[in-house]
Amino acid sequence: MSPTDASTDAGTEPAASGAGGADGADTLDLRLPDELVALLAESDERTPRTAAHIEHGERAPHHAPGTVAVEDLLDGIAAWGPVTTDAGVFQLVPVRIERDLPLISRWMNDPAVAAFWELAGPEAVTEEHLRPQLDGDGRSVPCLGVLEGMPMSYWEIYRADLDPLARHYPFRPHDTGIHLLIGGVVNRGRGLGTALLRAVADLVLDRRPACARVIAEPDLRNTPSVSAFLSAGFRFSAEVDLPDKRAALMVRDRALRAVL
Repeated sequence: MSPTDASTDAGTEPAASGAGGADGADTLDLRLPDELVALLAESDERTPRTAAHIEHGERAPHHAPGTVAVEDLLDGIAAWGPVTTDAGVFQLVPVRIERDLPLISRWMNDPAVAAFWELAGPEAVTEEHLRPQLDGDGRSVPCLGVLEGMPMSYWEIYRADLDPLARHYPFRPHDTGIHLLIGGVVNRGRGLGTALLRAVADLVLDRRPACARVIAEPDLRNTPSVSAFLSAGFRFSAEVDLPDKRAALMVRDRALRAVL
C-alpha cells in the first residue's frame, strides 16, 4: 500500500506502521513507566469526559452529556472538541462500530481508496481493521472527520513512539502519527486534504502538550501526497524503508509552527 494525495485523492493510509493493522498484532510491546501512567491518570481526571456521536446517517455529531469517552493514550481525543479551519468547522469524532461501520466500509470500497488501504469487501473486513484499535490500549484512535456537520474523512491518530514505525526512525516520546482518507469524491481535488492536515496537526499539538512532533509516512513515489504534507507545514525528514513501501517521513514540529 502507498499513500495517495491527501489534497487531491482519497487520502493517506496506514502502510506497515502497524497503527490499526488488520490483526492488531504488530505493535510494540512497551510498558509505560509508572510515573507516566500516573500522569496520564491525573490528566484524565482533569479532562471533561464526553463522547461525541452522530444521531443518524451522516448528520452532525453532538456531545451526549454524561457519556464516558473511551480511554486512550492520546489525551482524550473525544474531548478535543471542534476547531475552525479555512474549510469550515471541523471535529475529530472517535469511531463507534455500531454507528460508523457502514459509512467507513463504503469509503473503503471506493476504488480510489481501496487501491491504497486494501480494505475493500464486506463490512467485516473494515470491522476487522477497526476492532484492534477500539479494543486495544488506546495507542491508536480511529476517528471520523466531520466538516460543517458532515462526516467526510476517516483518520487514525496514533502514538508513533509506541508503534512499529518507531523501529524505522529516531522517534521521540509522544510522537503522534496521523493517517487520513477523504471519503467522498466531491471532497477530493480541491485542497481539503492540505487544509485538514494542517488543522489536525495543530489540533494534536494544541491538545497534547507533551507531543513535540506530528509524524506521517506517505509513499515516497507519491509526489502529490508529499506536496500536500509540505503545504500543510510538514517538513521532509528522511526516506524510510517500511515493509511494503519506501516512505517519506514527514514531520510537523511544534518549534516551527510559527514559521511553517
